Amino acid sequence: MTSKFKKVFGGGKPVVAMVHLGALPGSPLHDHEKGIDGLVDGAAKDLAALQAAGVDAVMFGNENDRPYEFAVDTASTATMAYVIGRLRSEITVPFGVNVLWDPLSSMALAAATGAAFVREIFTGTYASDMGPWTPDAGKAMRYRDRLSRQDLALLYNVSAEFAYSLDRRSLADRARSAVFSSIPDAILVSGAITGEAAEMSDLEAVKKALPGTPVLANTGVKHATVADVLKVADGCIVGSSLKVDGNTWNPVDPERAAEFMRIARAARGS
Repeated sequence: MTSKFKKVFGGGKPVVAMVHLGALPGSPLHDHEKGIDGLVDGAAKDLAALQAAGVDAVMFGNENDRPYEFAVDTASTATMAYVIGRLRSEITVPFGVNVLWDPLSSMALAAATGAAFVREIFTGTYASDMGPWTPDAGKAMRYRDRLSRQDLALLYNVSAEFAYSLDRRSLADRARSAVFSSIPDAILVSGAITGEAAEMSDLEAVKKALPGTPVLANTGVKHATVADVLKVADGCIVGSSLKVDGNTWNPVDPERAAEFMRIARAARGS
């Protein structure tokens, strides 16, 4: 386990819960009537419900900014920073950020808000819904260091959603190569799109290839599967399963979140 990962999440198998911000200014689904105060209010309610449920960490993301971009509008990053800043005094657990799908904006947002970790697609080459996808881990890490955030834990998603890897090596080999060449603090394994589970066989193969690196399930972990997932993975990131009716675009359901954490704690033996 990397020292940064352990410093942020401790020695257990963390459940990281998503605070999905509403669509931001400049994105097609933005609610102009509710405005920025509406974004703050929605995020505050989700944050309170998740922390009351006992999640180990939260991550703020712009999941509603569809269609996604590789070079995110400056207004998006600035608004995310403003919303997190408004909520900063209410955050009682470690928090991270993810600006889809722009590693440099994610680094900038983390630096501006004091986030402890970042999730992104940093490596690989993909054909995606957004067009050709060629992230640059070296550029992102050097930008992090220029922002004096060498302490920032980097969570590498190596199976990009909404995309098909043009690298025909196995997922386990791609993950192993990313650890060798890019020094991530954790590897994330995803399903095909948001809310869809990663294959257990993929989780098992990546963990077998990387016994000394934290490997987390990144999408689609459900109440019925979290116990099995945590037998293999070193933690999970969860969003949709904690929402009203299990729908990604709904607000967090406090009862669903509390029940998920009850099952996760039992599975972890704590």
